[in-house]
Amino acid sequence: MANRMILNETSYHGASAIQHIVDEVRSRSFKKALVVTDKDLIKFNVVEKVTALLDKAGLAYEIFDEVKANPSVDVIKKGVAKFKQSGADYLIAIGGGSPIDSSKAIGIIINNPEFEDVLSLEGVAPTHQKCVPIIAIPTTAGTAAEVTINYVITDEANKRKFVCVDVHDVPAVAIVDPDMMSSMPKGLTAATGMDALTHAIEGYTTKAAWALTDALHLEAIRLIAKHLRGAVENTKEGREGMALGQYVAGMGFSNVGLGIVHSMAHPLSAYYDTPHGIANAVLLPYVLEFNAPATGEKFREIARAMGVKGVDDMSQDEYRKAAIDAVKQLSKDVGIPEKLHMIGVKQEDLVALSQDALKDVCTGGNPRECTAEDILAIYETAF
Repeated sequence: MANRMILNETSYHGASAIQHIVDEVRSRSFKKALVVTDKDLIKFNVVEKVTALLDKAGLAYEIFDEVKANPSVDVIKKGVAKFKQSGADYLIAIGGGSPIDSSKAIGIIINNPEFEDVLSLEGVAPTHQKCVPIIAIPTTAGTAAEVTINYVITDEANKRKFVCVDVHDVPAVAIVDPDMMSSMPKGLTAATGMDALTHAIEGYTTKAAWALTDALHLEAIRLIAKHLRGAVENTKEGREGMALGQYVAGMGFSNVGLGIVHSMAHPLSAYYDTPHGIANAVLLPYVLEFNAPATGEKFREIARAMGVKGVDDMSQDEYRKAAIDAVKQLSKDVGIPEKLHMIGVKQEDLVALSQDALKDVCTGGNPRECTAEDILAIYETAF
């Protein structure tokens, strides 16, 4: 069986990478951008770091700033209307996963109008045309939406999030500049960083994992374990390490999928508007305990990448526990709550949450087969 890898056409990494945006726009003969972002990033002058470069170069753009965390069907429809009205021919996505995911959905619908209801994009949608070209500029180190073929939309009417998987939605250009992430507060840095760790670990253990993605995911785990604490303290080395680590994780998991940490996190965001990274971070250790019997020797390598010493002298039970303990310690060190009740989850919702999680597209990639009852037991343990 052949294994497929899909990545950006071009990506830039490191401090001052954002300076390359003007050359990219000109080399691609783009005429006008719709900048997709949120009001907070405008308020805190993050978007201005990009628009100032466009202004200086005389490049035209309009701004769509109605994106919110966990972007909804309605937000996407408004963005499509704004793109049509603006006369733009490409998108610049500035933000975390929400603005970049919104740009993917907008860009897909513009070039595949038969999906304008948005809901029909769920799962692996049979689109035929590549989305409008996107230049993705992440301001958080976590989702890796700038390099993935996935995006997530909230169906507010039915209190659920749905995952869209589409090879036509990958941004043409990713500009991963740690300077664009320097204004992230500690809590957001921690949450998005643990999201990135979840991507790396789930991608490494998912059913479709193979040699190339294993190499990417182990390096991502190593980078995140080494740099997340520093990023939370806003050190230059920490920011740079996390910017790279989360992107490397995205290169891998985008091509092999995830597991039930994400399946279980998605309903939490739909029900309670829980930040995605927080949901993943709380659930990750409990899902690791459930999945351990189906992971062979992989937890030994996770433990090694997390910085655990002496793993080659440990029994299987010992290195599995060591890997989980290392994840728990990192989560604790960056201030992530340990239990679901601490982030607003209600015990009476656990059965419904379990049923929704089982239906999530990520469930199929989990290394250990599970039922709604299994998922409920994990929720209850995590509660």
